[in-house]
Amino acid sequence: MVGKEIDEHKDFLERAINYLKERGFTNIKTDLPGYESPKTFVQKKGGTNLSADISAHKNGRKYFFDISLKSFDPSKLKSKWLLLDTVARLRSNRFKIITTKGHFKFTDTLLKDVNLTSKDPIRI
Repeated sequence: MVGKEIDEHKDFLERAINYLKERGFTNIKTDLPGYESPKTFVQKKGGTNLSADISAHKNGRKYFFDISLKSFDPSKLKSKWLLLDTVARLRSNRFKIITTKGHFKFTDTLLKDVNLTSKDPIRI
């Protein structure tokens, strides 16, 4: 999710956090009250701040999770995914995408557009 979409979809973000807790993830960080904020990356070109929707640890490895819901500005979502995937690969971390019913086709299309077809979205 990008920008103010986080406020609109807090319920789905909470469902995703509960899903991750059930799967054994710890040290969960997100932009919800009661949680620590995940690390933010700043683009030099535009000064835009980008961060993963959720970051967590499991088995000694750090995971970045991004929520994929239909958006009016998919170009920002694509650049965010490319950045998070690159940072995760550079640091031997993992990057995963979480989506839900009604958003699968949108997510698959974006993944094909940015050539991240090896990523299988987590379906909640």
